[in-house]
Amino acid sequence: MGRIDAARAQSQGKDSGIYLRTMRGAISGGREIFRMQLISEGKALESEEDLTPSRLQIHSSAGSVEAVFVSPDRLRLRGHGMGLRLEAETICYATLRVAGKNRWEANLMAQRTQLMLTCLQGECRIDAPWLGDACKHIQFEIQPGNDGFWELEIEDFDTAWKPPQGAISIESAEERVRAEFMDWLNGFPKLAPRYEKARQLAAYILWSAIVSPRGHFRREAMLMSKNWMTNVWSWDHCFNAMALVASQPDLAWDQWAVMFDLQNPFGALPDCANDADMVWNFCKPPVHGWALREMRARGFYLTAQKKKQACAWLEKWTDWWMTYRDEDADGLPQYNHGNDSGWDNASCFALGMPIEGPDLAAFLVIQMDVIADLCKETGQAKKAKTWRHRADELLDCMNAQLWTGSAYLAPRSGDHAVSDGDSLVNFMPIVLGRRLSKDQRAVLARGLRRFVTAHGLATENPKSKYYTADGYWRGPVWAPSTFLIVEGLKACGEQDLAQKIAKRFCATCAHSGMAENFDALTGKGLRDRAYTWTSGIFMLMASESRLHSD
Repeated sequence: MGRIDAARAQSQGKDSGIYLRTMRGAISGGREIFRMQLISEGKALESEEDLTPSRLQIHSSAGSVEAVFVSPDRLRLRGHGMGLRLEAETICYATLRVAGKNRWEANLMAQRTQLMLTCLQGECRIDAPWLGDACKHIQFEIQPGNDGFWELEIEDFDTAWKPPQGAISIESAEERVRAEFMDWLNGFPKLAPRYEKARQLAAYILWSAIVSPRGHFRREAMLMSKNWMTNVWSWDHCFNAMALVASQPDLAWDQWAVMFDLQNPFGALPDCANDADMVWNFCKPPVHGWALREMRARGFYLTAQKKKQACAWLEKWTDWWMTYRDEDADGLPQYNHGNDSGWDNASCFALGMPIEGPDLAAFLVIQMDVIADLCKETGQAKKAKTWRHRADELLDCMNAQLWTGSAYLAPRSGDHAVSDGDSLVNFMPIVLGRRLSKDQRAVLARGLRRFVTAHGLATENPKSKYYTADGYWRGPVWAPSTFLIVEGLKACGEQDLAQKIAKRFCATCAHSGMAENFDALTGKGLRDRAYTWTSGIFMLMASESRLHSD
């Protein structure tokens, strides 16, 4: 759990192998710092890995290496029987220099990373010839001493490195990390036996993706993934917060609040952020009020201070949508790009932008209701009444302009043109639950059935001309859309359909892992294969209601 991470490269033009990567900032040149190779007599050896939450072990025919995080920024490696070679790409002023006895400093500008390499045991050699303003190439090797062992520590630092206080053995470090992970895992509810392996995987993905406060992150933040999606997006974090309510309530609050720390004076939230960068070109849907309501429904306690803070944040966020995203002044806010909705390329955006999404209006109605509740609980009765009235007005506007009697539409703002796609996003108003009429609830529940597959909810009707197996939001099953619909169905009294969808989704996660999304017809995991909101939503769904004991 730190800013550096050891993993096998999966793509992005890198040679297959094991790499030390950075979790820092927006890295355009690749996150890989060092390629790690086991060597004997100068030649690279074939290897394979065993991984537990507390240790990475790399085996070869000549010996093995074990790697353990001593702290979030300190990686300890120990090997026997053969050596280890570290190779770095030499771009953008990359250097490796002697920094003291048995110590070398790597300055890797492209990855915004500085590392101190300390040889604790064994013999080291560097090959890093100087070429004017950088090293021509960088290669670091460590070989066993007379006892056949070597040990190396790699520490990530910012501007000044200080020797660590107190020695700790690799065994002690591993035991400490193992205990930390077991405490984390045991905080989550027990699941049915068939879900236990998936529960451990989901817990590991959530735990390993947490990074310490730094730069833009003013509190611990859970990245969406440590593969490629190494940011926090301004709706993903809400689902992760919900998943932590029972086991880690303080961390749950931090995950819900982490993007509000970055709220700008207009009230907007960034599309995504990491410790070094924020993206303001887009935004994400206002699910935050809904998420806070769901967190509280699951036992999350809000202090009076947090109620006031949450209310202030949500008021500004809601007013931003209603003030700056309704260009035709018809009372319905708009998405200026599919990315704003979180459903980047959904078929409802096929005709172009902006789109008055029924999901957007529905989320804002709920958010206004949540603000009203918070105002009432903090003694602001007049303001609570105003927000409730605004929620009623928006719901009336939404029903008058977007509801046809048989479906909700997502028209283009201005000319009201509607795509001929069949996107699940048009059914998202089901999250309004009893705020909808009995007829609306029945119509939406009936229409949703055409999206139900053996693996959950397809994001585009499989019979639609826009359906694509690996089409991002034009077909694959996604965790957040599935969870939102399932919770909406429950709120509408459609328990059986909700359970059917949840059970199928959880079975897909258990079989295919915690992927970013899944092929709706085969269940194959797609895109990023270790995603935190998938992990968190699996935990929620699998631990609630009948799935727990089935």
